[in-house]
Amino acid sequence: MKPHDQFAKNYLEELLSPLGQVEISKEITDENRQIDLFFSPHPDRQITVDNLGLLGQIALNSTLLEPYRNSPTRADVRNCLAKLTAVFAELQRQAKRENSPYNEENLPRLWILAPLVSETILNGFGAALDPNWPEGVYFLPPLQRTAIINRIRPRGAI
Repeated sequence: MKPHDQFAKNYLEELLSPLGQVEISKEITDENRQIDLFFSPHPDRQITVDNLGLLGQIALNSTLLEPYRNSPTRADVRNCLAKLTAVFAELQRQAKRENSPYNEENLPRLWILAPLVSETILNGFGAALDPNWPEGVYFLPPLQRTAIINRIRPRGAI
């Protein structure tokens, strides 16, 4: 452990211990998670948006797709974000093992597909519309690399 880390932990422990229980270097065990669908485009194959519309736009880059039949809850969205974070960590470990560069710009994007997502959830996760995407496609802040597709209707549908 680096001296600064040890100092910071000890210092924070001293400050917080009168207020409650403090555990330093607490081990966490995580459950095995499954991504509903992980897509990586063929590097030599040209995908055009015209082929698949919105799905074609999504498929231009590596993607995690998490479809929901019903409205996702806050916990559902958090669990999806945890899966994405686990993928990021795995890609970072792989790059380190292979002694190759870890390019943040090439990280996959998470797409949560739902028939309806409440305004409370969209606002709570900081999701916002992007004028370059169809209505109903909400993006979380950029570093989260996540979008929620909410109530997409085909063009001309009522």
